[in-house]
Amino acid sequence: MARINLLPWREEQRKERMTQLKMITGLAAFLMVAIIALVHIQINSLIDNQNSRNAYLKKEIKTLQKKIKEIKELENKKTKLLARMNIIQELQSSRPQVVHVFDQIVSTIPSGVYLTGIKNSGRAITLNGVAQSNARVSSYMRNVDDADWLAKPRLNVIKTNKNKAQRTSVFTLIVDQTTPTAKKAAAKKEKKK
Repeated sequence: MARINLLPWREEQRKERMTQLKMITGLAAFLMVAIIALVHIQINSLIDNQNSRNAYLKKEIKTLQKKIKEIKELENKKTKLLARMNIIQELQSSRPQVVHVFDQIVSTIPSGVYLTGIKNSGRAITLNGVAQSNARVSSYMRNVDDADWLAKPRLNVIKTNKNKAQRTSVFTLIVDQTTPTAKKAAAKKEKKK
C-alpha cells in the first residue's frame, strides 16, 4: 500500500484559514474603528451645531431682554404721562367748578351766619364759622344739602359761646364738592334702593 502524507496540505489549509481569520479580524477591527470615528465626528458636529444655536439664542434673548426693558420703561413713562394728563384734565374741568362752589357757599349762607375759614382737601371742604344759634347752623346745612355743587354736609364741631349779651355757636362743617349731574345720579341711585 502506498502511503500519502496529507499533513502539509492540512497545515497549509490551517495557515490559510488563520491568515483569513487575521484579515477578517483586522478588517472588522478597522471597520469598527472607522464606524466609531464617524459616529464620534457626527456627534461632535451635532454638539457644535447645537452650541452655535444655543449661542445664537442667548444673543437673541439678550437683545429681547433689552427691548423688554425699554418697553417697560416706555410703559412707565406712558403711565406717568397719562397720570399727568388726567390731573391736568381734572384741573381743567374743576377750574369752573371752583367758581360754582364758592358761589354756592356764599348763596347758601343764611342771615345770622358768617364763615371764619374755608379749607379744601381733595373733594372735601371744611367750613369754620359762627352762627347766632344752632338753628341757623341747621338751616345752613339744609341749604348746603339743597345746593347743586355741594353735598353731604356733616357737622363736625359745634360749641356755644356766651359773650356778654350775645350767645353764638362756633361750628365746623364738612361738605363734599360735587356736580349737578353726579348729585342727580346719586339721588336716583338712592331712590332705587
